[in-house]
Amino acid sequence: MSELIVSRQQRVLLLTLNRPAERNALNNVLLTQLVNELEAAAIDTSISVCVITGNARFFAAGADLNEMAEKDLAATLNDTRPQLWARLQAFNKPLIAAVNGYALGAGCELALLCDVVVAGENARFGLPEITLGIMPGAGGTQRLIRSVGNR
Repeated sequence: MSELIVSRQQRVLLLTLNRPAERNALNNVLLTQLVNELEAAAIDTSISVCVITGNARFFAAGADLNEMAEKDLAATLNDTRPQLWARLQAFNKPLIAAVNGYALGAGCELALLCDVVVAGENARFGLPEITLGIMPGAGGTQRLIRSVGNR
């Protein structure tokens, strides 16, 4: 089973996060697949917009903490996530997050990275890692203030 379902409807590329047993937690495999699809879409002139979505209960519940816990110090220092997030941010076409359910931690940061966020009635956003003393790793605190402003 692929961790990312890719479908297309006319000029819209739909990317569906597909790790339901892990609540769509973002691991390196899923992030890499997402980046690769967006980079291919960036040069495909027949695609005008991309939509990222999850399932009814979870857009994405954050980073895959099990994957992160398995890393030793060397793997942590050589983590590819910062480069993956930079490549996501470089996407040059409209990017829409269609959010149902929870968008937490890295999932919230992924939604904030998008140009437009369409939230369903059951959408919930948060950066719960701050309660554990962990800094949001993909710029969530900066993206949030830039998205909604000082209010």
